[in-house]
Amino acid sequence: MLNIALFGPPGAGKGTQSKMLLEKYKLTYISTGDMLRQEIAVGSKLGLLAKSVIEKGGLVSDEIIVQLIEKRIVDEPITNGILFDGFPRTTVQAYILDGLMLRLKTTLTCMISLEVPRPELVSRMMERAKLSGRSDDNKDVIQFRLREYDEKTKPVAEFYSAKGKYQEINGCGDIKTIFQSITAVIQQTLRKTWINVVLYGPPGSGKGTQALKLAEKYNLVYISTGKMLRTEIKNNTEIGKRATPFMEKGEIVPDEIAISLIERRINEHPDANGFIFKGFPRTIVQAYILDGLLLKLNQSVSVAIGMEIPTLECFKRLSARGKTENKRSYDGSMELIINRLDEFTNRTKAVGDYYEKQRKFSIVDGLGTQDEVFERLTDTMDKALLQSR
Repeated sequence: MLNIALFGPPGAGKGTQSKMLLEKYKLTYISTGDMLRQEIAVGSKLGLLAKSVIEKGGLVSDEIIVQLIEKRIVDEPITNGILFDGFPRTTVQAYILDGLMLRLKTTLTCMISLEVPRPELVSRMMERAKLSGRSDDNKDVIQFRLREYDEKTKPVAEFYSAKGKYQEINGCGDIKTIFQSITAVIQQTLRKTWINVVLYGPPGSGKGTQALKLAEKYNLVYISTGKMLRTEIKNNTEIGKRATPFMEKGEIVPDEIAISLIERRINEHPDANGFIFKGFPRTIVQAYILDGLLLKLNQSVSVAIGMEIPTLECFKRLSARGKTENKRSYDGSMELIINRLDEFTNRTKAVGDYYEKQRKFSIVDGLGTQDEVFERLTDTMDKALLQSR
């Protein structure tokens, strides 16, 4: 999930930028200010408790804020993530937010602060007072709110700076330029986010070609058990000798062989942004094994993408590849091709169900040109980036 806290003093333009961010990223909007004003308008118990505090420019109690946010989260399904406007405003609320995010099995992606000079803030809010009629838009209250911000809210910046999640943006200038600066920070943050991908599909679906392209685009380490096994066989290693009988028949090699190769590949890239797995997992047992391998890195599978393609097309592609220099040992035999496709149907398709239960599985049409399929895959990957931490 993409969870953003839009931060900054009163009058910085958070509301304006929030509307644009919601449209671009399809996030759930949580504005404590809007929710409080709504409660006051309907005369609810929470609204009456908050009214006198807001009119003086003070901060409403954490108990009230937490109740409002929990109600909002429960009432509206979360989409690609949450945009927080006006929360957290104290370090106590920052800890509260960590707890709320933990309940959703996610975390805050970043805090973006709009920085605007004090005279400009006062000018903006005085101008807004002429139009909005808000009771907290008068000069005395404005000055009080800004002092309150300096005293209580700025320590929140230090809280998230220590976590490497705080970014300042120049809040002066035209709205479009400010928005571009905000989205640039978000994209940069997403690129730093680990993403682990399982590319899944029957033999001949084009997984290898597309996995390499995705690895390049998203700066991921490509892990193909098939490629690693062929290298071991070519080099006549002990692993290669053990794997040869299985590879020649197009069968799944023993799990301990695959594990040793994958672990070695992972350990070769300690600074990786993530991994894209092609050809693994091919069974439910291997799916559990992959979970364990990634858990050692405090990571998990972000998305599993299934490339869907008719069986007849797989036959055609594998038969055609068997006539090229890229042929596999099992491409030249119709019996072996059938065996591999049966293996996929009988054992590997269940892997899709495994990830579907975790809401991590997406299907992509594997027919069309390489570029057409790649575009579909990148659309799915981009959504996964938003939904991952």
